Amino acid sequence: MARVLSLFRPLPLLALVGRRKPALCKMSMDSRAREVFAAAVEAVQPDTVVRQSIERKEDSVIIDGHKFTLKHNLHLVGFGKAVLGMAAEAERIVGDHLVKGVISVPHGIQQTLQQHRKGHLLLKENSRIKVMEGAKHNLPDADAQNAAEGIRQLASELTEKDLLLVLISGGGSALLPAPIPPISLQEKLDVTRKLAAAGATIQELNTVRRALSVLKGGGLAHHAHPAQVVALILSDVIGDPLDLIASGPTVKSKVWPEEVLSILEHYKLLDSLPASVKDVLGRPGPRWKENKDESDSPAHVLNAVIGSNSVALKCAGRRARELGFRPVVLSPGVCGDVKSVSRLYGLLARFASSREEPPPEIAAELLRLGPEVGVETWDLCRTMQVLDEMRTEGWGATCLLAGGEPTVELTGKGRGGRNQELALRVGLELGSLNLPPNGPVFLSGGTDGQDGPTEAAGAITDGGLCDEARSQGLDIDNFLINNDSYTFLSRLSAGKRLLVPGLTCTNVMDVHMLLIPAVPINIK
Repeated sequence: MARVLSLFRPLPLLALVGRRKPALCKMSMDSRAREVFAAAVEAVQPDTVVRQSIERKEDSVIIDGHKFTLKHNLHLVGFGKAVLGMAAEAERIVGDHLVKGVISVPHGIQQTLQQHRKGHLLLKENSRIKVMEGAKHNLPDADAQNAAEGIRQLASELTEKDLLLVLISGGGSALLPAPIPPISLQEKLDVTRKLAAAGATIQELNTVRRALSVLKGGGLAHHAHPAQVVALILSDVIGDPLDLIASGPTVKSKVWPEEVLSILEHYKLLDSLPASVKDVLGRPGPRWKENKDESDSPAHVLNAVIGSNSVALKCAGRRARELGFRPVVLSPGVCGDVKSVSRLYGLLARFASSREEPPPEIAAELLRLGPEVGVETWDLCRTMQVLDEMRTEGWGATCLLAGGEPTVELTGKGRGGRNQELALRVGLELGSLNLPPNGPVFLSGGTDGQDGPTEAAGAITDGGLCDEARSQGLDIDNFLINNDSYTFLSRLSAGKRLLVPGLTCTNVMDVHMLLIPAVPINIK
């Protein structure tokens, strides 16, 4: 292990962190984990991120370092699960200059927010923003298509004197369906579903979606030209790639029919294409003619990511420090199968909890697993170095934070989601370690408050999971085979390990947390 860590120079972070131990906290490890998760979710609330990103100065606003003049020339559009709250805050800040707005939001969201007493995320009764609900069950539908048409029409009427504020969050793609005529919405859905079933990559799927869409892949920004376009984006995609979030309606991307036909041919779907799709793909050149002053990086478009998994982890780290932990962020891009991800966290827990220098085999396996789960080798080495110095120098308890979106291979028909299954599997990995408060605790939770088709966002586990299950006659392996983590966790000790935050009104993927208490060490 020492050989691995010696390859890297000491981190500036370590020199900056004081040696004073955090104040002791009397809360349980479980309670502190829930507090840290709540801080992560609070940091990316739709109204919070908008308020922090728009600086109002008299008749102008500063967004991402750029100044824009307001002369009763502001128009607003938006689409996504968190956009209603984003729009409400935007109207509070710049509503006196707002001319008109249209937003596409999930079916039933206004009633749901009212029921959960989230009135601050609702528009005022006299709002100039029209709310259109659609995409029932998170699928594009006729209501969402009508909303998309309303957004397209508003954008198309703008002039060079206008400013278009675009609000985007997760779920925006389903809420902005606008197939190129004569393609019907159902025909477009059928093509993308067949591609997905054939094993197409997310990049290939997005290439095809953009080619068949009026607004995706920069289409919205194109229709708004020559107006100034400013997009505020709440990201739910690993790495925050602007062209993938809601399929990039404000991010110009050239799509050529030849490229799309090549993808469809590769997956043997050319012969089954509807006549309308063949018609659109048979047209020469790009989807639209460029305006004279449009370029590959048009000056009239500003895209700003104002909320992301990284933002959530940063604020979670602050709360962890307040609760007596030294925060360490591993990565905001954890992905891959939950079996591999759970193994990674189990190894990190063993590494950080070791009373003696950890066996070199642990570091070797961590470095091997990293690429499988989206964690860079540098991030793993940096994390191991920090954990090693915290352990050997007696810096106290540690909070290891990460985020992302692992996947689950479905082998059964049970209820649950990736966060609950990950928590279960990590609990199995922690079986050889001490129980809290002397042993580690793991939490995995979805920031959207839902994990699969359940009321839970995730769960909290530790090394006592197996014995607890055994004493209650529950076979963990059988539940995992059936992907039935929610049923297992509901029955285990009356569901005390479930994480149920309720309606969160946001989504920046998942938060993973490993709380590791201070460990007495033996230095040889």
